[in-house]
Amino acid sequence: MTTITTTTTPSDAPDAPDGVPADPSELVLDNPRWSSLTGAHAHLAEGNELVLRYPVDVSPFAAVRSWDDPGVWDAIVDVAGHGAEFPGPPADLALPAGWERVALLDGVQLVETDRLRTRADDEAEVLGAQDVPDMLALVERSRPGPFLPRTYLMGRYVGIRREGRLVAMAGERLQPEGWTEISAVTTDPDHRGQGLATRLVLDVAHHVRERGARPMLHAAGNNANAIRLYENLGFRLRTRTTFGAVRTPQA
Repeated sequence: MTTITTTTTPSDAPDAPDGVPADPSELVLDNPRWSSLTGAHAHLAEGNELVLRYPVDVSPFAAVRSWDDPGVWDAIVDVAGHGAEFPGPPADLALPAGWERVALLDGVQLVETDRLRTRADDEAEVLGAQDVPDMLALVERSRPGPFLPRTYLMGRYVGIRREGRLVAMAGERLQPEGWTEISAVTTDPDHRGQGLATRLVLDVAHHVRERGARPMLHAAGNNANAIRLYENLGFRLRTRTTFGAVRTPQA
């Protein structure tokens, strides 16, 4: 199965789509995985000075320091191996001989605004190692995207239960400097339309702000309903991204 992961690249002008001048603190979001793996998640990082990744049971995400470094391609092979899938690179970057692009989808990156009104949710249950079977079962039913047995180590995850069954979840994934990505936002198909995911997003965002960080998130570019929901909550489109992967050359 192809692993779809995020490569964030600035789109067009640095100004926000609504005309708000770009915030210098947002520049770290041009390479959020690298910032996360060299910062808050450095204890989880595997790799070398040019390429880092998460353990395979934590996240499929990986990052490069810069795609402009000529040594990055060999460094990727050193980390990922031959004939392996690796996230990125940007859609407009030519691949060296022997490399193959295996996936490429449009996405968006959204960041908080002053309109975002966060709040703690009394029903939100903090999830941990003991809840992994329930979290994986919910992911299997609702398919929100990559979630692995130790993904919960990336940050604070919360859920809502009904009659003991986990039916909604959201949590923290990438943690670039000054920011935290809200991810794994999902609801059991039998419990949608009740606002559970919205409540958890606002709870996660509330606790992110309580720590002094700022919430952000990614979404598929064609998921108009999710994008509209996040914008209505008080997020804004910062940039367009690509979700993709390449395969390294065979040995």
